[in-house]
Amino acid sequence: MDEASFDAVADLASVAVDYAVDAVGALIILIIGWIIAGWAKRTCVRVMERSGKVDATLRPVIGSILRYLILIFVVIAVLAQFGVQTTSVIAVLGAAGLAVGLALQGTLQNIAAGFMLLLLRPLGVGDFIDAGGVSGTVKEIGLFVTELTTFDGVYVAVPNSQIWGSAITNYSRLPTRRIDIVVGISYDDDIDKAQDLLLGLAKGDERVHKDPEPQVMVKTLGESSVDINLRFWCDAGDYWALLFDLTKASKLTMDEAGITIPYPQQDVHMVQKA
Repeated sequence: MDEASFDAVADLASVAVDYAVDAVGALIILIIGWIIAGWAKRTCVRVMERSGKVDATLRPVIGSILRYLILIFVVIAVLAQFGVQTTSVIAVLGAAGLAVGLALQGTLQNIAAGFMLLLLRPLGVGDFIDAGGVSGTVKEIGLFVTELTTFDGVYVAVPNSQIWGSAITNYSRLPTRRIDIVVGISYDDDIDKAQDLLLGLAKGDERVHKDPEPQVMVKTLGESSVDINLRFWCDAGDYWALLFDLTKASKLTMDEAGITIPYPQQDVHMVQKA
């Protein structure tokens, strides 16, 4: 091997060693940065939980934003390890961000909708909602999706734009709710007696609010029954239990008083032709 070939091999080996060292350094930076980003997110969330000053809805979002910011700096540090100018990287990232933004308009809509949900607060963690065709208890509002748990224990991830773009019914937002129980009685039964019995049921339950007072009224004159409506207010947390309990009690009370809850029926008149 002549001297020129030897020098070329030596230069190539030196370059390979330099790149290997840079690659190892970049890998170490990437691993350490990834670990630090995850640790920073968990620590941030724990600190906010202990302080109690940050709403539970905002904690995971703030933690995720912190993690992504750290990862961005880690990627820039990795590229700098290979001698790439960071100013050029930032310019390239800006152009790439524009291109990605145009390609991922739906994803950006989810992010924008997530920020609007966090800003205007129509729902929060622990609320039971009906929005975007899905009902469930809110577990987390993320940057892209809102996580819900349905009544029957099913996990549902709903895109933020789907929730923000529809009417949101929040059953947990207000402290009180109204309950209406409709009981149909026979046309031959005593309406006043039935009303007094139903009103007594509501007033006798401690979960029913005294203000506003329970009400009872004849709602409709149906084809087979006189429909009496029992209306009262309660705490939102007592809604379902109270609805089920008083619905059952209404039937038992009507039975004990001899008041009939009729089945749908029709009168058929036979006309004989001469």
